[in-house]
Amino acid sequence: FMCLEFSKVGVEPLQSLYDAYSFNVIPAIGQLVAGDRSSYQYLVESIRTFPKQEVLKAKMQDAGFRHASYTNYTAGVVAVHSGFKL
Repeated sequence: FMCLEFSKVGVEPLQSLYDAYSFNVIPAIGQLVAGDRSSYQYLVESIRTFPKQEVLKAKMQDAGFRHASYTNYTAGVVAVHSGFKL
């Protein structure tokens, strides 16, 4: 199993900058490009509800995945989680 998801940035001030970008710029781009600010606002909000890296790893282990792990990219803006289950 492999999963690429937006994740939790663990470094300040990058977290604050990423939040400002996410909540202000992404919805504005959605309005400009697609005429739909609210869907892009929802996207940003839903990203924040995704489990943090260690929480998802623990859930994978609890579900029987072996060698569960993750790799952060861009200081945790995105993460790839992986695990094996036979």
